[in-house]
Amino acid sequence: MFTNSTILVTGGTGSWGNELIKQLLSMHPKKIIIFSRNENRQVTMRRNFPDTRIQFCIGDIRDRDAISTACSGVDYVFHLAALKHVTICEENPIESFKTNVLGTYNVIEASIENNVKKVIYVSTDKAADPANTYGMTKALGEKLMIHANKKNTTTKFLCIRGGNVLGSSGSVLLLFMKQIEEQNQIIITDRRMTRYFVTPQYAIKTLLQAAELGNGGEVFVMHMNACKILDLAEVLIDYFQKKDVDIIEIGARNGEKMHEALIAQNEVPLATVFNKDLILISSTNSREGESSLPPVLLDTEQRLMTKTEIRELLTEGGYLK
Repeated sequence: MFTNSTILVTGGTGSWGNELIKQLLSMHPKKIIIFSRNENRQVTMRRNFPDTRIQFCIGDIRDRDAISTACSGVDYVFHLAALKHVTICEENPIESFKTNVLGTYNVIEASIENNVKKVIYVSTDKAADPANTYGMTKALGEKLMIHANKKNTTTKFLCIRGGNVLGSSGSVLLLFMKQIEEQNQIIITDRRMTRYFVTPQYAIKTLLQAAELGNGGEVFVMHMNACKILDLAEVLIDYFQKKDVDIIEIGARNGEKMHEALIAQNEVPLATVFNKDLILISSTNSREGESSLPPVLLDTEQRLMTKTEIRELLTEGGYLK
């Protein structure tokens, strides 16, 4: 699919973008354009990926002209750019709306204008039954993407929801590791809190799979493992073999949910198991070979990883040995 193609990645200098570029390069693209507004991260990425097929473009998806110019001659767009931190979005709802909703609309219009073949929108589990500004803006982004398929255009649009990527910018994993090493303590908001986690490698492998299999109009959801944040903290304490590490509970922040969901209740009738990596939410919901959605997949409370499984996941991601 991507052989000899030109690919644009918005917000491509983040954790998702770095792993995506790594995997895309092995698929023999003609060109990969990294579109982002962070100059320092682009400089760092240039040094990490000294490949002539990669080009860098400074710009903001809020700028319609900039994203339209970047889409010229592009075959596929991976739309990763967003304001992603729950607390920041909660404190700055207007800025979140400008980037996550209006910016996404600009990406849609620019892709149509330039006859892009397919646009893949990276969403979040927080868009399912959203309870905060971040989740709401990403849910709106999903709606815009799916609706764009109704326009009279050859460009196809699809979405994929991911969870918390281990080791990403602002990751609780890296924060906990730093707190253990430097402060001999871990600060958590609520001991009951649960979250979905995936390794960067799995997240991007699944993203690329959805990009290839999607025909337009689908919301794909990654099969993800969930765990208690407290269990994650205790696994790390055990791994570092440090004694008397304090676990300090400070209470949930504004906008934080206790538990996340993969699928909203109103989406359950439209959701099916697509394959071992993906759940499909589609209004047509008529593909052969699909199986109904097991209740165990719906939210983090229903099936949690053991501490052994958490450690295996961290080892698989390369964070523990």
